[in-house]
Amino acid sequence: METGILLESGTNELEILEFRVGNNYYGINVAKIREILSYQVPTPIPNSDSRVEGIFMPRDEVISVINLAQCMGMPQGESTKTDMYIVTNFNKLNAAFHVNSVLGIHRVSWSEIIKPDSTVNAQENGMATGIVQIDGKLIIILDFEKIVAEINPETGLKVSDVEHMRGRARNESPILIAEDSPLLSKMIVNCLEQAGYTNITTTDNGQECWDRLRSYLRQGNIDEQVACVITDIEMPQMDGHHLTKLIKTNEDLQHIPVVIFSSLVNEQMRRKGEQLGADAQLSKPEIGQLVEAIDGLLQTDQE
Repeated sequence: METGILLESGTNELEILEFRVGNNYYGINVAKIREILSYQVPTPIPNSDSRVEGIFMPRDEVISVINLAQCMGMPQGESTKTDMYIVTNFNKLNAAFHVNSVLGIHRVSWSEIIKPDSTVNAQENGMATGIVQIDGKLIIILDFEKIVAEINPETGLKVSDVEHMRGRARNESPILIAEDSPLLSKMIVNCLEQAGYTNITTTDNGQECWDRLRSYLRQGNIDEQVACVITDIEMPQMDGHHLTKLIKTNEDLQHIPVVIFSSLVNEQMRRKGEQLGADAQLSKPEIGQLVEAIDGLLQTDQE
């Protein structure tokens, strides 16, 4: 089963692939999916993480298989007759997730997606990035980046890339961030602060960021409050592409640099960002390149 991204840029919509693990229903953004393949018994890897079922080779490429039931502490099914692999590509990494069945694709608006509260994602430990109701059924959108990062922390933000930037001159240029993951938001802020950027405001999604920008416009102090916007793509309520479109089509805001910082930045998504007017686009592990991009956009002369 091949998947394709048919959505126009900046519409605040996404396509969700619904799948089943055990008796529960989950979703993944189609933009993360490379392909869907029938299950085949993987080759085990000695001494690997218990969540890694093994490896398989669909063509000329070896791909690791992650058992989602194992990741979520759920019992393994007795039959694999309907099992599938969802092969993903994000954070410049290919991985196959073993699920029990694939049910179909739904087109929804980000405004329909509810961000889980602390009862679902306690202390940043939850695996859900959003919940959406489709056909009377609640579908939990899983945080695949977090699942992979817990297995291999090297796939997360490369915090070591900014360690050499400690001691740079303090920079008060105001930076506004839209990022729905509390953990990633905190890590991005910490890395920027190490690089000298200390005037940082965070928001939980594109809608909150947009509301903040409009508030500054009403106050008449937009340039005092925002010199640069950093945004994720995947966020409930409003995604980063729609936020970029709103900023770049507003005469009073379009001069503000927008940096898309997301695990979804690939060739196809990069073209979408360019069409919308993004000033820079970087894949989420590359925090050092994010700092360099901000330096260039704000014409910061840092040693």
